[in-house]
This record gives sequence, structure tokens and C-alpha cells, in this order.
Amino acid sequence: MSTVDGRAVRHGALWGLVVIALLSVLRAVVDRTVQDFDGSIWSLLYVIGIWLAFVLAGLTAGRRAPDTPLSNGIVAGMVAYLLWVPVRAVIELVRDQPGGLFSGQDAPYTPGRAFGALVLAAVFGLLGGLIGARMGGGGESAGWPRAGDASLPGGRDPSEERPDSTGHGAG
Repeated sequence: MSTVDGRAVRHGALWGLVVIALLSVLRAVVDRTVQDFDGSIWSLLYVIGIWLAFVLAGLTAGRRAPDTPLSNGIVAGMVAYLLWVPVRAVIELVRDQPGGLFSGQDAPYTPGRAFGALVLAAVFGLLGGLIGARMGGGGESAGWPRAGDASLPGGRDPSEERPDSTGHGAG
């Protein structure tokens, strides 16, 4: 059994890429109407939206690969980011504005920024994979026992158990 399901990762990464692209278009529109975009609340909302796109990528991949949702979520988040980089490069070439994509003072893809973004994509993809694992197929929990589950001894709810409830404890 493979740890990473290519179809699940591809599906999750494409959903993440679509959301990132839509957010970037929205950012460009808002940037033209707001005086100082980077100093406004819009900048924070944009960043949170990008993080949620990575969560969506991980969640989608995690739900499609219930045996290994976390690793698939991590990879889907990272692939969504890596798919966005060339799209962003083409956009920068078409815009023909001063400043570079990979060099210059305000370059978005210096090695440190690119590595940091890749790590954040992995972390938020992992979070999405975890959420996807909890949701499972059809909204049920996948792989984790629930109260009344036959896999628990006697179908008991583990939250109702106390360490001394077996009769061997003090008191």
C-alpha cells in the first residue's frame, strides 16, 4: 500500500490552486481600490484565505485517501503551492511591472519566503488532512472509535470511564 495517493493529492491540490487563483484575482481587484492594501485588514484576510486554501487542499486529499489522510494532506497543500508558483511567474511576466519575482527588495519568492510558504502549505495541508480524517466518507469519523462503536469493549463510551472504574482502584 502506498502512503501517498496520487489521485487524492491531485484532486486536493487542484482545489487548493483554484481557491488561490480566485483569491489572487480578488486581491488584485481590491488592491486597485484600497489606498494601502498591505497595511489594511484586506491583507490579513487575503493571507487567511490562502491558508484556508491549503486546508481545503489537505481536507480534500485526506477525505479521498482515508487510510493515510495526513500525509496526503501535507503533500496536497505543498503541491497546491508549487502549482501556484509558475502561474504567479506568468502573471508577473504579463504585468510587466518593475521588480522581480525571485529577486529585488519586494520579491515574493526569495529562498526564505518560498521555503516558509512551502512549510506553511504543508502545515495547513496537514490540518486539512486531519479534518478530512475526522469527517471521513459521508461525514462520519474515519478510523477513530465513537461512543457505542462495536470496536470498543462492550460498546462503552470511553469518556464515561474512570481509571478506578474497573474495581481495582482505591476507594
